[in-house]
Amino acid sequence: MRLSTRIGLAVGVTVPLLVLASGWLLLQLVKHDLHSAEDSHLRARAVAVAPDARALLRASAAGRPKAADNKERLLYSAALDVGVRVLGPDATFSGGPQPGASVPLPEATRGPVTVRDGGTSWRALSRPITTARGTGTLWVFSPNAADQAQLRLVRRRVAVTTLLAAPLSGLLAWGIATGATGPLRRLGRRTAGLDPRTSAARPPDEPTGVTEVDELAATLRTVLARYDEQAARTAEALDTARSFSAAASHELRTPLMSMGTNLDILADHPDLPEPDRTEVLADLRGEHARLLNLLVMLRELGRGDLVEAEAFRTVDVTETADAAVAEARRRAPDARITLEAAPGATVHGWEPGIRLLLDNLLANALAHGRDAAGQATVTVGVRQADGQIVITVDDRGPGVPEPTRARIFERFARGPGSSGSGLGLTLVAQQTALHRGSVTVKDGPQGVGARFEVRLPSTGAAPPARRDWLIGTAGANRSQSFPKEPS
Repeated sequence: MRLSTRIGLAVGVTVPLLVLASGWLLLQLVKHDLHSAEDSHLRARAVAVAPDARALLRASAAGRPKAADNKERLLYSAALDVGVRVLGPDATFSGGPQPGASVPLPEATRGPVTVRDGGTSWRALSRPITTARGTGTLWVFSPNAADQAQLRLVRRRVAVTTLLAAPLSGLLAWGIATGATGPLRRLGRRTAGLDPRTSAARPPDEPTGVTEVDELAATLRTVLARYDEQAARTAEALDTARSFSAAASHELRTPLMSMGTNLDILADHPDLPEPDRTEVLADLRGEHARLLNLLVMLRELGRGDLVEAEAFRTVDVTETADAAVAEARRRAPDARITLEAAPGATVHGWEPGIRLLLDNLLANALAHGRDAAGQATVTVGVRQADGQIVITVDDRGPGVPEPTRARIFERFARGPGSSGSGLGLTLVAQQTALHRGSVTVKDGPQGVGARFEVRLPSTGAAPPARRDWLIGTAGANRSQSFPKEPS
């Protein structure tokens, strides 16, 4: 059932009920007013005839018939349009319109009452009359015929109004509702053919003047925008999965082939001399570790590409750096790692990403920042400057040549002799970009070693709309050989 039809039916039922209720109230008010006017008239007549009724009772009690007849005529003349009944100790006198003598009258009351005689009703008022010879009662009566006729007329008019109100109000409400829902129907026609899976068309932002319809259109646009966003994120996730598979298969091919060669050597030469056998097993262990490291790095790149803005919280960089330094000391007990961090350095970010950034900078410094004697001396700094949180990692290794500094953060770029995955510093760049920061590499303090410096905004920053560190060019910069400090 259409909305306009529902409104028409609802109004067509409600309005007659309201008319009936209003008519009933009007009937009660008219009835009250008629009775009030009639009662006032009865009281005035009672006051006017009371002296004559009293004189009639005195004459009757004194045994003067002629005087009593004369007083009775005067009483009826004074009564005018009301009926009069005088009840005395010895006789009853009545005249004018009134109920039959067989109709019982109520006990004497102070106010008017209704007395019924068959199908006729009367308003009656009693007044006590006291004389020297006894007490009597004066009753005055007024027929209700005129009042009942007016009440019947009001009832008929209320009934006719109710019968007319039902169809007229329903049709009027249907017409108004049809006009009012016009913008809603137009919105329905505009959106009926929209298919967000195949078309980028969206409802236009055109005000209709109807608040509810405009709000519905805005809600529909919001829902479609969210659909578009989720569809884009789903497509991005599928691209990430495909790229993960392609990158993993490409990068795993070399270590797997090397492991297969070493396994063939062990299988084909069971009597291989112990030094050669030890060397082959060492190669197998190294390739195995490289495979594990590569898979972990690819997984972390995928996590960074798909992290949502809802995962961002206030992160204490000082505490995160302290935990990362403690873990690095445990992994490399021979290294000297110091932390110089200002307390209260916080950013609005993804805590696992900040920890991943620090872990990879430390791993890079421990692997490639050793001095000529093989000693690793690493200094981690955390400070606030110009509304940013600055993270520095210094080492005393050979440093990074200036021509190659712009490329060391590319995927799968490894220096000569590196056994890493080529993704450690890529993860650092990814997390820096995810937090809308910057990362640079320069010479270390006093020109010795290298300094990696990351600057992150300390205020809230949403992640970029698109991250494609894992999806990037599949074959770019693989296994390049140039001096760097890779992970």
